[in-house]
Amino acid sequence: MLEVIFANSALMIMLTGALVGCASTLVGTFLVLRGNSLLSDAISHSIIFGIVVVWLLTHATAGPVQIVGAALTGVLTVFLTELLFSTRRVKYDAAIGLVFPVLFSVGVLLLNVYARDVHIDQHTVLLGEIGFVWLDTMAIGGYEVPQAVVFMGLVTAVNLLFVTLFFKELKITTFDPGLAAALGFAPGVMFYALLFLVSATGVAAFDAVGAVLFIAFVIVPPSAAYLLTDRLWLMLVLGALISIAASVLGYYAAITLNVSIGGMMAVMTGVFLALAFLFGPRYGIIARAYRRQAERQENELRTVAVHLFSHEDTRDRAEENVAQALRTHLGWGADTAHRVIANGISDDLFVRDGKLLALTPKGRATARSILEPWRTEAQGQP
Repeated sequence: MLEVIFANSALMIMLTGALVGCASTLVGTFLVLRGNSLLSDAISHSIIFGIVVVWLLTHATAGPVQIVGAALTGVLTVFLTELLFSTRRVKYDAAIGLVFPVLFSVGVLLLNVYARDVHIDQHTVLLGEIGFVWLDTMAIGGYEVPQAVVFMGLVTAVNLLFVTLFFKELKITTFDPGLAAALGFAPGVMFYALLFLVSATGVAAFDAVGAVLFIAFVIVPPSAAYLLTDRLWLMLVLGALISIAASVLGYYAAITLNVSIGGMMAVMTGVFLALAFLFGPRYGIIARAYRRQAERQENELRTVAVHLFSHEDTRDRAEENVAQALRTHLGWGADTAHRVIANGISDDLFVRDGKLLALTPKGRATARSILEPWRTEAQGQP
């Protein structure tokens, strides 16, 4: 049974994409919440320097040593960025833009000078080829398992364990570093530990998916999840589900259209982000437009209630508490006035009394709740 599963190339490709997505989302969520998403791009490019240096020292092109060694370069990138930013001569984003091109260019230079004949090239590092992950296998328990699945499974498990064990610390250091420091949670240590895992995830993912898809998975699913919920744990879950869905749908879309599998997976993360941006229950464009419309209609009803209440016991009531007066005083068209009156009657704020509009007890209470604070404030002034 397992032999058949591991031999299924389509399943292994989708599983690799899903594992990369879940591992990236687990750590990328905190970068998105911190506003440090650009660091994933910087790390993903600069660690080519670490990959080459580790190869020069150990001649290892894959495995734990390569992952750890190259991941340290990602931490070095952030350290140098922070060091440059601390001079107060450049902004943080500019410091990132200065540091990672230097490390990336040095890595490419070393790659072309010392590792020209080694199976490490900038094309593979940047773009990868997830469609061939099922060909590169290793024997585990008598089964030939794709290396990408093994390494990404381990990285995903480590990231999940880290987030689970230090969830409270990550939450506090992300949203309130000052409070975290006061409580002794060492926000700097947590931040660099997080960045180390981001770097390690990037290195493990490069052979399979390259930097481009890795960056997409680090940033886009957490961003889409952020538009769907305000709960951190749910954001992590939704981000992982979006990554899995993007991997599966991206694969089938790529096969149907005969295009790059990794590229289509990245595109699908963008599709989910667009859907969240449009249909998110709180921050989506449609939901926000609906709330603005509901608020506008509520304000229209409150305005009418105050107007009717102000003239309720006056001699000009017959002239003011009619539909025509609303159009005259409020500048509403006939359609708007008719709609507001119909909504007010439906909400039991006022009723028709011939041509007059009369407040109901609910409408009178609404008007009083609006006017009382103003009257109290006016009476309190000298």
